[in-house]
Amino acid sequence: MSSRPGAAWPLVAVFTAGYLASYLLPTVVGRLSAHLGLSPAQAGLVGSALLLSSAGAGFALAGRVERFGARTPARAGLILAAVGYGCAALAASVPLVVLGVMVGGFGSGTATAVAASGIAARRDPHRTSSLGLLTVSATAGVLYLTIPHLGGGHRLPFAAIALVALLVWPATARLDGARTAEETSSPITGRLPHRRSGLVLAGGMLVWSMAQNALWGVSSRIGLDQAGLSEVTVGAVFAAALGAGLLGVTGAGLLGARLGRAVPIGLGTVVIAASIVLSSSARDLGSFATGEIMWNTVYPVVLSYLIGLAASLDIRGRWAVLAGSASSIGVACGPLLGSVLSEEAGYPAMGLILGAATLLVAAPVTAVALHTGGRPLVPGSVRRRGGAPAALLAATTGGLSGAVPKLGSPEQAVTELRVRRRRLVRSAIRTAGPDGGSGQSNAYASTSAR
Repeated sequence: MSSRPGAAWPLVAVFTAGYLASYLLPTVVGRLSAHLGLSPAQAGLVGSALLLSSAGAGFALAGRVERFGARTPARAGLILAAVGYGCAALAASVPLVVLGVMVGGFGSGTATAVAASGIAARRDPHRTSSLGLLTVSATAGVLYLTIPHLGGGHRLPFAAIALVALLVWPATARLDGARTAEETSSPITGRLPHRRSGLVLAGGMLVWSMAQNALWGVSSRIGLDQAGLSEVTVGAVFAAALGAGLLGVTGAGLLGARLGRAVPIGLGTVVIAASIVLSSSARDLGSFATGEIMWNTVYPVVLSYLIGLAASLDIRGRWAVLAGSASSIGVACGPLLGSVLSEEAGYPAMGLILGAATLLVAAPVTAVALHTGGRPLVPGSVRRRGGAPAALLAATTGGLSGAVPKLGSPEQAVTELRVRRRRLVRSAIRTAGPDGGSGQSNAYASTSAR
């Protein structure tokens, strides 16, 4: 990725196209069950196949987006999404629908991986991810208001996702192109930073997302079967809930890092667990709407902080893609888990199980947020007093390129020099010439006066 990211809106557009399928999962699963003769568990399995394919694309592209440039994989992902979901919309047999869903899911995952890598490279990844969630929530809310009035069986949700992928295509022209031959001959290397924290975060996001989407995948069935609502009313509740989510994401974007990441993630996850229990036990419009609206208000807020936390662990976006892909696996398992639990234990018991699982992952994920409060150093950068990475500072202020160590090179040595008088402090800092072995052009020293 470019060291100087351009406008955020192309990334937001690609993010929206990649995430939209998971946001429309309830209506997709519900319509597959109602119009193709599938049982709720079978329809949930189709939804899981879509999201597993999406997660597979993320794992395949982790750390490789910068090699190809953002534009080429983004366009490939959007083409696969348009073709796959378009074929699923036109198909009338279950095997063809499943095939189209898996191709489209791989395209969605590719688009999401490109967006995640680009967001991680931006100066404020949390704000950009909040804007992406805001856009996808608004798009899904509009579709939830219109799709129930248009009929179309299982075809309409898939056609809508394919259409959004085509509409986003022009935005890819503003993304970075493929790297030059000179850049490719000296690829960026370096160990994956914060491995323990990253693994804990990825595992926590897997379980967290699985619990959320187990409820989300059967929410329409809860409203229709248990609460006794019509499809139009359920669609209106979902639209209102996603509208509340817009307010929540907007508030999260304005709040930024003022409270850090640990408080929004920890407290928000507790609220989400309570909302899951309330929504799954709903037997009328009031309780169903309250649970769904409260849940959808807080869910994207916590998700935006989780995405920002993953992005802060590695500026190259590898943890953002890996944690996002782990989350996609949880999302993929969610519909099937929700369908099986609801059939075997009923919706209220399902809600209690999912709420407990959500609370269990709150502690380790919040601990990661406390442990890694800010963006880490670029691999090979120089740590300044106060913790700011000097390489990032030089890159954003137009400093000489020679003053910034190459990524992947070892950190510069810091030498302590003791002098007797304060007036000699400045003269103690020397600029060294190029070293014949390492090729570095600067040496850094910090001084301490008595």
